[in-house]
Amino acid sequence: MQKDTADKTSKDAPNGPRSFWGVLGGDGKLSNLPWAVRAIIGILFVALLILAISAIYLTVPPGEEPGVAINYPQEWDFGWDVIKAIDSGVEWVIITGDPLFDAIRAVIVWILVNFRDFLLWLPWWLVIVGTGIMSWRAVSRRFGIVSLGFLGIIALMGLIDLLMMTLAITLTATLLCVAIGIPVGILAARSDRFEGILRPALDAMQTMPSFVYLIPALMLFGLGMTPAVMATMIYAIPPLIRLTNLGIRQVDASVVEAAKSFGATPWQMLVKVQIPLAMPTVLAGLNQTVMMALAMVVIASMIGAEGLGTEILTGIARLEVGRGFLGGISIVFTAIILDRVSQGFVKKPEVKQAA
Repeated sequence: MQKDTADKTSKDAPNGPRSFWGVLGGDGKLSNLPWAVRAIIGILFVALLILAISAIYLTVPPGEEPGVAINYPQEWDFGWDVIKAIDSGVEWVIITGDPLFDAIRAVIVWILVNFRDFLLWLPWWLVIVGTGIMSWRAVSRRFGIVSLGFLGIIALMGLIDLLMMTLAITLTATLLCVAIGIPVGILAARSDRFEGILRPALDAMQTMPSFVYLIPALMLFGLGMTPAVMATMIYAIPPLIRLTNLGIRQVDASVVEAAKSFGATPWQMLVKVQIPLAMPTVLAGLNQTVMMALAMVVIASMIGAEGLGTEILTGIARLEVGRGFLGGISIVFTAIILDRVSQGFVKKPEVKQAA
């Protein structure tokens, strides 16, 4: 008796996700029809829908508005009221938080100016040779030669100073991402509730068009280098948070239990066990963050960021194709070097760990 009941229950239970026809038919009978019959039903459904819409249009007298049956009612449009409310809220935030925004601006400008001055102070030949040596040690001898060639081309095109400015913005944004993203990722790894709250925010940050990040940066900091860095940081920080969280959560549970059995405190567990084992994943997130920060350079130039992005923007504005091409290819060369070198540093801990 129990076996018969179990068999009946297993037959009644849905097998995997239901198809569109199963959902449409309710009991799933439509999903068992031949594909030709289902195609005919679909065509008839679309034809009936078109006929219904055409009938609505035919009822409208010539020269008159279709009305609410077709056009959206204007009295339901509250867009302008929402715009005014948002503008009022932004104005209140700017006035109230002016001391805080001034402090943030001062910190960012200090970091950025020091990075820029240091990079511009370095001799051009030392930048090229140093990058070649670093590429050789991090990746391979062949890529070290390729890096020398890439930077040599950028120098010959007269764009080495603009490259240093671009790197200053990228490094400043990356430094802020590390200072904020890694602690937030650690908190997300230690709290499922915090991760559940954080995940939708990260999803929204990664799916929004990059131009959208210029709006809050502009409204809080105006034009200049500071909003460019802030927009770049907001755009580039999600991968670092996600992969820091993922790396700590993927640490082997047996290793964590062994550390607990030896009397490790939560802080010792985090610093001496979880973070070292999660470091390859964290560095992979840092690699993605650097790439996304560099990808924001051209867009950030629209609000005052100096560097190679300005060359591209000027080339577009003046229809100077050559100028835009040189700026674009220089960014491509820089991205390749940063990507391969940062990937090389990601692989180093994995090799040491395996050894």
